[in-house]
Amino acid sequence: MSRRPAPAEHPGNTATVAADRVLTLPNLISFVRLLGVPLFLYLFLVVRADVVAIVVLAVGGTSDWVDGWIARRLQQVSRLGELLDPLADRLYILATLLAFTAREVVPWQFTAALLARELLLLGSLGVLRRYGYGPPPVHYVGKTATFLLLAAFPILLLADATPGAATVAGAIGWGLAWWGLVLYWVAGAMYVVQARRLVRAMRARRAGVSA
Repeated sequence: MSRRPAPAEHPGNTATVAADRVLTLPNLISFVRLLGVPLFLYLFLVVRADVVAIVVLAVGGTSDWVDGWIARRLQQVSRLGELLDPLADRLYILATLLAFTAREVVPWQFTAALLARELLLLGSLGVLRRYGYGPPPVHYVGKTATFLLLAAFPILLLADATPGAATVAGAIGWGLAWWGLVLYWVAGAMYVVQARRLVRAMRARRAGVSA
């Protein structure tokens, strides 16, 4: 994790120029994914078009890797993209959880467990900002947890919407969901430990300067 403002230290670096770009194909994909969140909520909660909602949720969730892969492939990695990608993932997870809880597709305890992890991470981010650090880099454990959860939700919705597939789809969906929940908390704990080490190092550095 680097402290801000790192790009200003290397004004002639071409990677810095790429990092400042906004209008890129990966960012466009991330924006489209963000638009899928209110569309899913409308289809699922308002018009009750469960089949179409499953499609929107599946496309928005499983396309999680597309924007990052294109960004690396086309060398269009940007700071905006690094913020949009996890933002889209979290909005899909939170919106889906709240909608599923409202229609009793998932129990409220499962939703509460995921929301508690988000609150823990928000608290860690707040502490990091006080010491001049930005959000921690996304860890592969967190990415794996997100992928499992986003894969589980359409399957759980399929199990709820089609009684004939409820047994098989429910087993697969809940298997993915519980693994995703466990890894989500593991990743959250790793972020907290990382933030704690950074804060300790900064406090020690400040104490050394003042001494």
